[in-house]
Amino acid sequence: MLKRFFLVASLILAVPAAASDLSDAVKKDYDEHLAGLFDYFHRNPELSTVEHETARRMALELGLAGFDVAEGVGGTGVVAMLRNGEGPLVMMRADMDGLPVEEKSGLENASLAQQKDPITGNMVYTMHACGHDVHITSLVGTARRMAANRDAWSGTLMLVVQPAEERVLGAAAMKEDDIWGRFGTPDYALAFHVSSNDVAGIINVSEGSPYAGADTVDIIIHGVGAHGAHPHRGKDPIVLGSQIVLALQTLVARELSPRDPGVVTVGSFHSGTKHNIISDRAHLQLTVRNTSTATRELLLSGIKRIAENMGRVAGLPEDKLPEVIVSNESVPPTINDPALARRLKQAWAESMGDDAVVDIPTKGMGAEDFPFFTVEPQITSVYWAIGGTPQADFDTEAAGGAPVPSHHSPLFKISPEPAVTAGVESTVVALIELMSE
Repeated sequence: MLKRFFLVASLILAVPAAASDLSDAVKKDYDEHLAGLFDYFHRNPELSTVEHETARRMALELGLAGFDVAEGVGGTGVVAMLRNGEGPLVMMRADMDGLPVEEKSGLENASLAQQKDPITGNMVYTMHACGHDVHITSLVGTARRMAANRDAWSGTLMLVVQPAEERVLGAAAMKEDDIWGRFGTPDYALAFHVSSNDVAGIINVSEGSPYAGADTVDIIIHGVGAHGAHPHRGKDPIVLGSQIVLALQTLVARELSPRDPGVVTVGSFHSGTKHNIISDRAHLQLTVRNTSTATRELLLSGIKRIAENMGRVAGLPEDKLPEVIVSNESVPPTINDPALARRLKQAWAESMGDDAVVDIPTKGMGAEDFPFFTVEPQITSVYWAIGGTPQADFDTEAAGGAPVPSHHSPLFKISPEPAVTAGVESTVVALIELMSE
């Protein structure tokens, strides 16, 4: 563990808290510092687990803000601490990794960077195609504002720069590196994600589950190979696999309550090598999504039951039944504490205006690894969204024009100023609300 101690917080006191409204101070800091920092991060994304330069820059920025900084936590993770008297320990997390995507957004600062993919070993283009550059830029802005407003709060602020969210590895790695034992277990944990689905600058907060839990599941089907002209001599894993795929659809359609969301998607089906050969093996790859532990248990147990019993229907012996393997890449659902969500919603509305806060349910089942921080032990937490797309772009789409690009698309783009400034302002408001009790 490397620690850097910086005592030069005076560098960031561009606007004293008593002399300026928070939003004005954030806007001034964006113009003078954060805009350039965002541009740097956007042009220089790094892949999961190898975010070395990003981590170094974040450690430098947080240190200059007056925080005690520890690097190398859970790989490339950074933890920055600012102690300001008695009070709660509150954690704010930002993820920093990019994706192996070639940017085709047409932006002037589009990423041209390439990096060796730690999974494949190949050189690939890299892009902040999910908006993590907004998250880390906003975290720096938050650090600078909280340091400049120490008279408004008391307690200990923990800022966490997390690696490898895109591979759902980073939060678990930081936990395994004893982050709570080394720095303290937070009383509250906070995080946000910029969203291309929401109007730029809007805060979208749910009292329920903003992100689904996700399980990666493999089903290995053991058949008996034979000539395609003599199917009676084999056990066809493709036919059995097809029956399993269709039967799995009944889990959501007929076993899960219509008001409970869940997804079972077979994303890959591999078997066979030639037209006239019945294979002896098939491999199904699934993603399973849920918003509660009860739904997760229903879906996973149902997948195992269906796969094994369809094997029995096909006449396979007990030692050759399909195998169901749940990957360790699984993540639990992100579930907000309802009381805390209501409390922060009120604080945001009072500080930023009623129109700035919405509760629009997400239409997808995207997943996050933030819950690894908030379960075992259970930590009261809220995860919100910050809008990143101008209203004009939604109007264009509604009129039949270009659709708003989704996250992970090479066309993905965020309007940085409203997203970053709303990210900073909403985070500072939330932190001061929790740390001025």
